[in-house]
Amino acid sequence: MSMLPARIFLHLPSLTAMTYLDRDGVRLYYETHGSGTPLILTHGYSSTSEMWQGQIDVLAREGYRVVVWDMRGHGKSSYPDEHSLYSEEHTVADMAAILDEVGGPGSSTIVGGLSLGGYMSLAFYRVHPSRVRALLIIDTGPGFKNDAAREAWNKTANETGARFDRDGLSLTQDMSPERSRATHRNAKGLAMAARGMLAQRNAAVIESLPRINAPALVVVGGDDTPFLAASEYMAKKIPGAKKVVVPKAGHAANIDQPLLFNDAVRAFLRSLGRSGGTAKL
Repeated sequence: MSMLPARIFLHLPSLTAMTYLDRDGVRLYYETHGSGTPLILTHGYSSTSEMWQGQIDVLAREGYRVVVWDMRGHGKSSYPDEHSLYSEEHTVADMAAILDEVGGPGSSTIVGGLSLGGYMSLAFYRVHPSRVRALLIIDTGPGFKNDAAREAWNKTANETGARFDRDGLSLTQDMSPERSRATHRNAKGLAMAARGMLAQRNAAVIESLPRINAPALVVVGGDDTPFLAASEYMAKKIPGAKKVVVPKAGHAANIDQPLLFNDAVRAFLRSLGRSGGTAKL
């Protein structure tokens, strides 16, 4: 698809729009589908907004304006050349800027994401709590309190960046289901995103969990072994959080079991305000 000028919309059937937002020279690609309360979904590292295709129409029919986007260094968005332009802070600010365009300055929304996108959703809440009506935290973790654990995670993130530097975009061909749908233009951007966005600087997000004052749904695939304990931890630390374990699903519950995943999200959205709990589908 050809690049579009900032804020020039393509109007498609069913209240769908695809556009770009220029933020300080970085062009961010995003789509909106449906009408109603905004609901933004953020993809995982080295994936793109394409990973949400199985959820867009379902959630739009629930009366939400579904927003999906490509993080900087991914998909149709820009791939800045400067390492300093890839960070948690930039990502949170990108989300806020898109939501300002979609719903107006300071507008509130439902915020969700998978893997890195789930972590960034928690980071967004930490910075903009008044803007979040509810959280959808999928197949992710909240970071680390332990410095050694964080350093080990960051070592892996930096190694991922080095692999993209060495092997280029061919590396994406052997990745997981949520990444198999992704199309990227620049391996250098993915490498810098690994070092600047996937790597974590502190424990601010994990330490903020007990202060979350919004309804939260924690979803994890039953076979997503690395994130089962993290999901249980978040469900216990976030006041009133609900947790759903999706059977026979790995690190992309929305793709591995879309019907079960969609049912869980719809049930949560329809029951906002009720008491938390844990469900196993």
